[in-house]
Amino acid sequence: MHQLVSYNGRIIEATSAVIESKNEAALYGRGIFTTMAIRAGSLLLWDKHWRRLTGNGKALSLDLQTFTESDVLAHCDRLLAANGVIDGRARITFFDGRSPNLWPSETRGDTVLLILTGEIHAKAQSLKLGVSPFRLHSQSPLTGIKSCNYLERIVALDEAKSRGSDEAIVLNEDGLITSGVMSNVFWAKGDELFTPRLTTGCLAGTTREFLLETMDVSEVGEGIETLSDADAIYLTSAGIGVLRVAQFEGRKISGECAALENAWQNVKARA
Repeated sequence: MHQLVSYNGRIIEATSAVIESKNEAALYGRGIFTTMAIRAGSLLLWDKHWRRLTGNGKALSLDLQTFTESDVLAHCDRLLAANGVIDGRARITFFDGRSPNLWPSETRGDTVLLILTGEIHAKAQSLKLGVSPFRLHSQSPLTGIKSCNYLERIVALDEAKSRGSDEAIVLNEDGLITSGVMSNVFWAKGDELFTPRLTTGCLAGTTREFLLETMDVSEVGEGIETLSDADAIYLTSAGIGVLRVAQFEGRKISGECAALENAWQNVKARA
């Protein structure tokens, strides 16, 4: 993470950004966030990220009325300039400052906006993908929302890494592929390209959305055996872009989908 952050629109030292300890965000993780790729000093796919933020905020009854899109974008631009970011990533987080009903206090209740920037994620040279033992429940009220309550995914990623994987596929309660722990998943079989449909419980990723708009992709509900037979597998997110999987459950995968990789290169080129 870079030295400076934007805290409610003010550029300050990261160590000075303090969140109230007795509110919904600190006690229960009530808040939302998005991570964006920065290329050539610009935020990629901003409209998609902002639309998801506002939609997630509404789903969690988070008050964002004091933060206009133009203001938040201006805060981002000022932080990029302050930290000298050309290529990297940014995270926008809205924390719920309300006092919890279970532990009422005199907390003011204002929503807090925190923006961070950092370097591009280091990419694995030979990405190893496994299968997580933890299931996602597609009907959970938090399914599809990028809330600050991310511990379940952190634990799942730690478990995958403990087995030598860089990432892991998460299945839902019906055994259908949803996504990676921290990413969306695409796979190719012959000339066809696939990704899980949203009803499986997969996150509506912004990179996923861009690729669906750009390419001919079938949204499906399939079990893990589909990936075992895939010619190529890719993980996607704003943080990693479009990343080819080299091994799935120990099986080496030599295939590729040039069109998918080119689509991401094209959006970066337009930044």
